Amino acid sequence: MSDVSVLVLTGYGLNCDHETAYAFELAGATAERVHINSLIDGEVDLDAYQILALGGGFSWGDDHGAGVVQAVRLRTRIGEKLIDFIEKGKLVIGICNGFQTLVNLGLLPGIGGDYTERSVALTYNDCGNFRDQWVTLQVNQESPCVFTRGIDRIDLPLRHGEGKFYAPPAIIDHLVQTNQVVIRYALPDGEAADGKFPFNPNGALADIAGICDPTGRVFGLMPHPEAYNHVTNHPLWTRRRSRRRNGSLKQDSGDTIGIQLFRNAVDYIKTVDV
Repeated sequence: MSDVSVLVLTGYGLNCDHETAYAFELAGATAERVHINSLIDGEVDLDAYQILALGGGFSWGDDHGAGVVQAVRLRTRIGEKLIDFIEKGKLVIGICNGFQTLVNLGLLPGIGGDYTERSVALTYNDCGNFRDQWVTLQVNQESPCVFTRGIDRIDLPLRHGEGKFYAPPAIIDHLVQTNQVVIRYALPDGEAADGKFPFNPNGALADIAGICDPTGRVFGLMPHPEAYNHVTNHPLWTRRRSRRRNGSLKQDSGDTIGIQLFRNAVDYIKTVDV
């Protein structure tokens, strides 16, 4: 059994908890799916875990906005425990609806170590509809993000209707300057999408697809790394297999790039005393 323990939140409308737990298990952790009621009622102790994962789905049907009700419930019941969890040096990842929840909570971007103020938003896609596609992402090598260490480019699927990253220009400038912008939407060759649809699928300002807090231990992103847990998940996997056979593409190292993101988190926890 792994000595790295992950709490994967589940509950009303969430639907990626099984995949997220599976991805962490592949990465070498012990993952437990915990219903939000068990967490906020104190039946399950958050301090027993080293990584908290808020996965994708449509919590409470996004009736009051994506991730809003979930954020309110978490803030009013265990808000201080969440901040304490972060301040103890543990890791938090929010994927899609989980990312939306983190920004509504104020846990991201956490500017100046303030995990209570909401300063950015994830709002309706510019295209006016739900997007379900794969995207290319360029990773900021200067970012302190624990999850993306050693990764320079990544293809991941996404599926959302409210994924447009929005913030006042001063906030975006700050996030860029402090390297809290972790991943950006890109063209297939890795160049900046520069807002071009569908490479930037939602109109996110500055092509922002994911950010972290100043410590790099709290990470939120709209694409789904847990959905790239096997080589055959990628839409071009057969073409890539042929290229590997003829030597025009290097062989896989083992994990998919999606699982590597989770393994980075697991390996990090093994090096710290939390």
